[in-house]
Amino acid sequence: MFRIRRREDPNPALTRALRGTLTGLWVERLARAFWPFSTVALLLFAMLGFGVQDLLSPIWAMVFLLGAILVLFVAFGWGAWRLAIPTRQEAAARLDASMPGRPLSALADDQAIGTTDAASRRVWTAHLQRMQARLARARAVPGNLQLASRDRFGLRYVALTAFAVAVIFGAPSRVSEIAEIAQIPGRAEAVALGPSWEAWVQPPAYTGRPSLYLNEVDRPTLQLPQGSRVTVRFYGQQGVMSVQESLSDRSEVDPTEMAQDFEIERTGRLSVRGPAGRDWEVTALVDQPPEVQLVGMAARERGGVMRQDFTATDDYGVTGGEVRVALDLDAVERRFGLAPEPEPRDALVLPLPMPASGSRAEIEDAFIEDFSQHPWANLPVTIAFAVEDARGQVGETPATQMTLPGRRFFDPMAAAVIELRRDLLWTRENAARTDELMRAIAHRPQDAFRSPEARIRYMETHDILLAALDQGGLDDATRDDLAQRMWDLAVLLEEGDLADARERLRRAQERLDEAVRSGADPAEVAELMEELREAMRDYMQQLAEQPRERGEAPPDGESMEITQDQIQDLLDRIQELMEEGRMDEAAELLAQLNALLENLQVAEGQGGQGMPGDQAMEGLGETLRDQQDLSDDTFNELQDEFRNGDAEDADQDGAGEGGRGELAERQRGLADQLRDQQLQPLPGEGTPEGDAALEALERAQRAMEEAAEALEQGETGEALSRQADAMEAMREGMRAMNEARAQDNLDQRGDQASEQTGDGQSRDPLGRDRNQGGEVGTMDNLLQGEDVYRRAEDLLQELRRRSAQLERPEAELDYLRRLLDRF
Repeated sequence: MFRIRRREDPNPALTRALRGTLTGLWVERLARAFWPFSTVALLLFAMLGFGVQDLLSPIWAMVFLLGAILVLFVAFGWGAWRLAIPTRQEAAARLDASMPGRPLSALADDQAIGTTDAASRRVWTAHLQRMQARLARARAVPGNLQLASRDRFGLRYVALTAFAVAVIFGAPSRVSEIAEIAQIPGRAEAVALGPSWEAWVQPPAYTGRPSLYLNEVDRPTLQLPQGSRVTVRFYGQQGVMSVQESLSDRSEVDPTEMAQDFEIERTGRLSVRGPAGRDWEVTALVDQPPEVQLVGMAARERGGVMRQDFTATDDYGVTGGEVRVALDLDAVERRFGLAPEPEPRDALVLPLPMPASGSRAEIEDAFIEDFSQHPWANLPVTIAFAVEDARGQVGETPATQMTLPGRRFFDPMAAAVIELRRDLLWTRENAARTDELMRAIAHRPQDAFRSPEARIRYMETHDILLAALDQGGLDDATRDDLAQRMWDLAVLLEEGDLADARERLRRAQERLDEAVRSGADPAEVAELMEELREAMRDYMQQLAEQPRERGEAPPDGESMEITQDQIQDLLDRIQELMEEGRMDEAAELLAQLNALLENLQVAEGQGGQGMPGDQAMEGLGETLRDQQDLSDDTFNELQDEFRNGDAEDADQDGAGEGGRGELAERQRGLADQLRDQQLQPLPGEGTPEGDAALEALERAQRAMEEAAEALEQGETGEALSRQADAMEAMREGMRAMNEARAQDNLDQRGDQASEQTGDGQSRDPLGRDRNQGGEVGTMDNLLQGEDVYRRAEDLLQELRRRSAQLERPEAELDYLRRLLDRF
């Protein structure tokens, strides 16, 4: 018996590498040749999976089928023609080119020279051995599947994406229908054999229901949404088949027309008469109109913003809505500026807020809008909400009568300016009346306005109104400009100088007192109470930071101390009385609070040396007061000019020139006085706060010099503007110096505490003497002369400050942390 011995492969790694490289070549060339074919096939699969055949008539379905087959055949033929069969030699060449030194080519070469030289033969043999070793490590070269140069539009990715979506979300099994298109009863065969028909029902898109092919529906009853579109098509000779239906509002339509479309409006019957005809009882699912309801009454929120809660519902979802606001003229109290007929003004139509995401079948939301600057603010109006669904049906609320919420002004002068603004916006006929009232208000401006800035703005607004009246009346642009100026002026009068804590507290008290007397609603009272609390906190902090003037005795040799907690308790009681409707008692407590604050003093610690720059601060305060007095005198001078005639006549008057010359001289003196004060030691020199203060004072000095020049030239109005700029700059500088002084005070406390602790041998980290026995701490001199709770709070703050200074010794930091843990 003979055995056939299998020949062993001398280099199996090379054989595997050649086979893998050849496989890669096949994949590469098949992909390059047949990518159009695979792209068309995937697109066809996706279209069939999504049911494109349902949208085509039998003829067009056949055309689609033949076209798809033709395109596939062309794509396959093009690929077969372009395909180049890879060979083993091409695989060996690609593998050889992928390795350094081309080892396959090297092994096939012969030694050309030096064959008789032993050394040359040894070198050649070593070279061949090295190439053999590289072949033993050969790896297959993968095929190049980059097709971007051939498919520059990425059609293959589009087809692959469509295929994946069809598999996941479509019906892949429907691909088999491609073979049945020409065999479905009632389709192509019916076309060839005789009359036939097709019918579809397409529900409205917003219902989310799929289309229905009636030829395949066997049940006799159907439930379809109202508004569904029915499409019927007849094939063959006209007149053989017809449609009878009681679902739509069609009239005078030939039932034998080959193409018919109508919408389902009501429940009824649909019949197709003729060969293979069908009947259906159709129940129309009525699309109910949307509904909207107001929840509660409209509320006035902080700042006068209106809030009206509402709910809206619809069976398929609300698509949008609007709010319509109209003036309720019959309910307006027609007197004063509202007595004339108003100018025509369209109703306000504002969009209703809708959820950005999620279902809109049930909506609970709030309509929030600020009508404060609208002419109808705080006047009777009617408001109606309306919502709409996808079918165009509208649901509305009845017109609700209300007073349009808006910001209310409790400062008497601010309220008067807002009323004048309302009258101008009501009708231009009120311009003359507004001018008379503004003249009356400006008769004694020092009693009407608290600040020069407010007086200047008032006069500028009045001047614009006078100029418009001289030119024949108000146009739209001028009226709107006056309305904006008057609004800004009212806000300034209402809020005042927010930088002055005492002024802000006084203003908050007056507004709250006026609100209580005028019967403001609870939301406004709560807002004003919160404003009073904030102003009270700022004022108490300002008093605590101010150094007590040395040598000043309290009135009658007595003083009263009150803590901030006690004041807050009083405010809580006032708010509680207001919420209970006990306004008289609340007003009485407010009067007591006002009297208390007039005599309020904050108990300070031990007296001592004043902070650096205190004298300069006092001098700047006196300069500011002098500048305010000068601004008042300048304003009075301007008033005299208007009373005596126009400005030119006043300039020619000798007394007027003398008065302006005296004012200019006083203004020059104040500018020189401010320049000298800048040369004195000021708080915070060399710090950012101190630099900001010095820059503000320089601006104030320049404004004073410009005001003096304006007075010398007879421009009193310009001088008032520059004086207002100077006072504002001085206030800004003094605020910056107060901040710098407060920072210096904190730093000085820290330095003193550090000096008291010394090297830590005789005192503990809190500056207390150690006991003789070595125990840390003492009860001596800890609470004398101080309020216990305030002293405890100060100690706690000092502990926190020192524990945050990481440069302190670790032992001290550990001690401080343990103390904080106990507190």
